[in-house]
Amino acid sequence: MIAHTIQLALAPVFVLVAIGNIMNILSTRLGRIVDRARALQKLHGETTGKAHDLVVLEMRAVDQRIRLNTEAIRVLVLAGLGIGTTVAILFVEEMFDYKLERVAGVFFLLAITLLMWGLWLFLRETQVAASILRIPEDYLESHRDL
Repeated sequence: MIAHTIQLALAPVFVLVAIGNIMNILSTRLGRIVDRARALQKLHGETTGKAHDLVVLEMRAVDQRIRLNTEAIRVLVLAGLGIGTTVAILFVEEMFDYKLERVAGVFFLLAITLLMWGLWLFLRETQVAASILRIPEDYLESHRDL
């Protein structure tokens, strides 16, 4: 019956692969965010007036992005651990003939909940990023007919 357990474990393992891919995206984004933070820190000392204020505003948003991104990674790691625990429970149940279906279900549900939370944090981070990337109205010159 181990073959049956392996079949049961495939669905959670696919979820684990998806979590890994999302974490890869987040870690790449985090690297880019950190690079931008370093560039802004350099500009912080070199600007004054309105330009300095814009640097500070962007630094605040970048700081928020870093917090959201690292929290999303943390939550997704916990989701991955929950998936791994689910798979382990499935095998322990089969190998030792314990009734752990409900325990496995609880860990799987917890992992999926954490995955959704991590995705929500990822959504928030992308919203903050999009708000920074808006082109200022001055550059768009919307008052002009072109």
